[in-house]
Formats: sequence, C-alpha cells, structure tokens
Amino acid sequence: MDQSARYADLSLREEDLIAGGQHILVAYKMKPKTGHGYLTAAAHFAAESSTGTNVEVSTTDDFTKGVDALVYHIDEASHDMRIAYPMALFDRNITDGRMMIVSFLTLAIGNNQGMGDIAHAKMIDIYFPPRAIQLFDGPSRDISDLWRILGRPIQNGGYIAGTIIKPKLGLRPEPFAEAAYQFWLGGDFIKNDEPQGNQVFSPLKATIPLVARAMKRAMDKTGEAKIFSANITADDHYEMCARADFILETFGSDADKVAFLVDGFVGGPGMITTARRQYPAQYLHYHRAGHGMITSPSAHRGYTALVLAKISRLQGASGIHVGTMGYGKMEGENDDRNIAYMIERDECQGPVYYQKWYGMKPTTPIISGGMNALRLPGFFENLGHGNVINTAGGGSYGHIDTPAAGAISLRQAYECWKAKADPIEWAKEHKEFAGAFESFPQDADKLYPGWRDKIAAHR
Repeated sequence: MDQSARYADLSLREEDLIAGGQHILVAYKMKPKTGHGYLTAAAHFAAESSTGTNVEVSTTDDFTKGVDALVYHIDEASHDMRIAYPMALFDRNITDGRMMIVSFLTLAIGNNQGMGDIAHAKMIDIYFPPRAIQLFDGPSRDISDLWRILGRPIQNGGYIAGTIIKPKLGLRPEPFAEAAYQFWLGGDFIKNDEPQGNQVFSPLKATIPLVARAMKRAMDKTGEAKIFSANITADDHYEMCARADFILETFGSDADKVAFLVDGFVGGPGMITTARRQYPAQYLHYHRAGHGMITSPSAHRGYTALVLAKISRLQGASGIHVGTMGYGKMEGENDDRNIAYMIERDECQGPVYYQKWYGMKPTTPIISGGMNALRLPGFFENLGHGNVINTAGGGSYGHIDTPAAGAISLRQAYECWKAKADPIEWAKEHKEFAGAFESFPQDADKLYPGWRDKIAAHR
C-alpha cells in the first residue's frame, strides 16, 4: 500500500522544522528492496515508525494523523532519507514527565528494520530540539569532577592515565588487587574490564575490599588520589544496585573516588538510567561492548557510533568509550574525532545536523583498545587536545619494566605532545617513555624508524 500521501511531505524545509522545535529529526541511509519505489518505501518506513498500519483502520482519527512521522527529504542516489518525528509521539514518564531513550529507539529503529520492502536502513544522525534536551537527564558528573579529585584544574585538567586489569578474566582476588596497586603507583584510573564482575574464582565481595585497600596503599605511597571504575552491570536492576551499594560501603571515605561502569549497549537504556538516577554522585562510565554489530561501517542496519554516543550523553553517561580513532587495535578512523567533539562540546556539527546541547554537561571520550605511549602523541595531535581518559591495558602491563612504569610512560607521552617535542628526543630524557620503545618494538619500528640506534644508549 502506497502511504506516501500521508507519511511524506517533501515540501517541508529542514530549517523550518528545526526552528519550530516540535520534532526530533532523524537521518538514515535507506535502501529499498528491488522492485519497490524509494518514496513509497520511505513512507512505509515512517508509517511503521509512528501511527501507521498496513491497512486502513476505522480507529484512525484526525488527531492521530496529526502525530504522523513524515518523510521530509529523500535522495535516492545517495540513499539519504530523513524523517521528522513529532515530539508528542514519544512515551513520557508518569513519575516526572521526562523522556526516555527506550521509547525513541522503539519507534525510530524498531520494527522498521525488518520490513519486507526495506533492504536495509541505518541511522546516521539525530537532531534533538531544545525541549527534548530539557527532558533528558544528561550527565550528573563529568571529567571536571575527576580532575578535582586528582587535584587538577577543573578546566583543561588534561590527560587521565588509566588501565584495564589484564588479563581481562582469570585473576583471583589477591593478584587482581596487586595488579591494581602496581598500576596505581604510576597511573590515575583503573577500570574493571567489561566481563569482570562476580566470577566464582573471584567473588566481588572478596575482591572489592582488597582493591579498596590497594587504593589506600597506593595513595599513601604516592601522595596522589586514585580512581577505580567498578563494573556493576547485571541483568537485574536490584542486583546492580546491590553491587553498587556494597562497593560504596566498602570504599567508605574513598567512595567519591569510585566510578560505576555499566555495559550500556548490552544492558540497555534501563541500566544506564537506573545507575544515573540511583547514584548521581558517582561518575557513570558507559562501556559499549557489543556495539560493533550494528555501528560498524560494515553493518547496514542499526545506528552509527556517533548516534550511540549522542544518546549516551542524553541518558547521563559521564564518559563513553569512543575507540581509538585509527590509533589502536579497535575499528575507527581519524575523522571519528567528531564523535568526541559531539559529546564533549556544547554545540557541534554532526554528519547531517548541527546539535546544540544548551548547557548539558559533557560526556568524556574514553580511549581504549590497543593504545600505548608510542601511539598517544599522534592521537593527541589528531584529536587536538588531551582532555580524555585513556585505559591502556597492554600499554601498561606490557611495559618492559613495571605496570607503574607503563603508566608513567603514558603520562610522559602526553607531556611530550604538549611540549611539541620530538618523541625520540623526549625518550632520551624520560626513561619510562624510552622503555615503551623496547616494550612495543613493532609500533616503534613503524612510527619512529631508526629509534634503536638513537635511544639505546640512553637506557
């Protein structure tokens, strides 16, 4: 059934829709299946995303038609399809009238992904009007709160050297806590890897007290504050809160130095929102494990990593992993820096829409996946700043000397970039950074040819 007369209006102008402030705009890359017209398929997509059915029904009235989603732009050659969704379509809380991401995703990327006339469709950008921004929680904590804990300036406080306990699974409580202590002697921030939780060989109630003691020992030894991001992900919200409450109670007077990690993609919006609302005093660390099955450039359905990052900020993520922008092992390109800019700035141009955040707290880019000190100067140069958290697992525990030396090498890489120094010359005066060359020789050969003869005498 051709529904384009009702669910498409190509006379609508994008600038007018934005000025009106009554619609969430979504840009897709959509391809119909062979034999289906582009506009007809697009209108069917909009219908399925809002008020439509596959047949005319007697219960549709004029008001219902007034909240139809409308296709307002198509470009068949580039597969560009854009839809305006009236704000009134989306579910609102009965407790406080606020919006919810789960409702937005249910409509904008729900049943339409499996329709018979759609080959594939992928959300590449979203525009949220001012009223929608007001109706989402946004972050309660941001990187400035971590800088304050670390004794840094709360503006441009700089690079936070972090790690992931390695191996990601298999350590019992005592070696886990010792691994944390060894890194904290040189670094700032440790996160559980996303599968770590309450394994039978490392029960959370045995591990967390040892980690809290390791943090105290490291702070006493170094005279510096430390931060631990504890994984509280669970299927059950009550279980998640039980883990969080136990962790805060165990860390006691150092509970402000605890962040909560939640696997937001596999756990879903409910997990993120529960953590954000139940523990607003904690930094909320959004881990996006599993996202690549839909955000990868090779996937033609779902949404992009930029869309995921935008909705994480709306939900209240203090920080989210954004990959390594081509500088580590994880998928990504140099121009993925736009993902970081979108979540850390108060306004930013996306792939399609210019988004203003109207003072909503920023979400920190968290950089992980195969990074080490040798890759960081180029990464910072590409991004243009170092106000990020970097969790380098192998880059710390793979250092030829100690995990603490690995952590120090990361900090030294940041200082090298800030000083605009030549990394090989910098290594001659900074032994931990020099040790990174020996620790990761394949990267060193690729990034800094001839390093062996120049640095060897200084180690």
